[in-house]
Amino acid sequence: MHNYKELKIWSKAIDISLIVYQLVNNFPESEKFNLSSQIRRSAISIPSNIAEGAGRNSDKEFIRFLSIAKGSCYELQTQILISHKLNFITDEDNKTINASIDEIEKMIRGFQTKLKSNV
Repeated sequence: MHNYKELKIWSKAIDISLIVYQLVNNFPESEKFNLSSQIRRSAISIPSNIAEGAGRNSDKEFIRFLSIAKGSCYELQTQILISHKLNFITDEDNKTINASIDEIEKMIRGFQTKLKSNV
């Protein structure tokens, strides 16, 4: 087991979640239960799966949960793109959040590689 609170990827994923929550606060009211809700769930899924995987009994299980977190990154990027195309978020916010998500994806891949070498 790993202490997720000590993992830099978990901390970065928490930061992304907070940024996303602030970002969707500016969405139209009509999106409150649609796209903005889905975006929040995707963003929260990233650190949640990292934490859940860290609590599992083996690195093999942790790798699987990291894969789920990575999938949530792709899901979030897709939803951010849709939001951008709908003009719910600015070009600058789009670039900033996507750069953060790209960084997390790379960190997850690197951590998976490290864990696989231990399995």
